[in-house]
Amino acid sequence: MSKHQLKVANLRSILEESDLEVDSFFHLEVNPDYLKGKGELLLQAVFENLEGRGKMPVLEKLRFDFKIQRYVFLYDDEVHFNRYRLNSLKTDLYDTFTFDWVDSYKRLCRTYEKECLKAGIQDRIWNGPPIARKIFGEASEAGDLSGNGASGWKLNAYNDAQYDLLSRLHGYKLIRLPQYENLMLGGSLKKVDDLLLQPKEAFKIAMTNWIKRKIQ
Repeated sequence: MSKHQLKVANLRSILEESDLEVDSFFHLEVNPDYLKGKGELLLQAVFENLEGRGKMPVLEKLRFDFKIQRYVFLYDDEVHFNRYRLNSLKTDLYDTFTFDWVDSYKRLCRTYEKECLKAGIQDRIWNGPPIARKIFGEASEAGDLSGNGASGWKLNAYNDAQYDLLSRLHGYKLIRLPQYENLMLGGSLKKVDDLLLQPKEAFKIAMTNWIKRKIQ
C-alpha cells in the first residue's frame, strides 16, 4: 500500500467510526450525454489550454475516495499542484461552476510546484501512460519544465478537471482535500497529511469535524 493509499484508508476508517453515513468506495459511471453542449465546450477549453491535440478523451468511470450524501471527496497529494493544474483552474469551467476550494488550489499550485517536482519526476508520473504522449506530445527530459514539459502532469491536470466537471454534471459536489491543509489542534497548526499517516485517537474527533465542516 502506497503512502497515499494509507492516508486515504486511515481517513475512511476514522469517518466510518463517526456518525456520518460514508460510502467508502464510491464509483460513478459517466453518462456521456450529460457532457453534450456547454459541458463539452468547457472541457474542450481545458484540453486546448493544456495543448492537447486530436480527439479529446473522456473518462468512462470516476473513482472517488469516499462519498457522504451528495458530496464526493478526493484526497490530493503533491502531484496535483503545478503550473498545468493552475492553468486548468483559470479556464471558464471554474467561472461557470462554483468550487469552494479553487482559490486555495490556485495558491497551492503556485507555492508547491517544487514538491510536485520531487514526487512527480519518476517516469510513470512525468511521462504518464501512453495516452499522455498521444494527446500532449513527447515529454521533455525529466525535470525540465521548459519546452513541452511533463505530458503525464498535463494528463493529470486534464483528468482532475474532468472529475470536477463530470461530478457536477451528474449532480454531485466534489470536495478536494489538499495534503497541505492544516488543522488547529492543541493550540498549534498540524498538517492533515502528517495526522493521517499515523492518526492518534485524540485527533479523530477533530478530523471528523473537519470533514463535517466541508459539507455544511
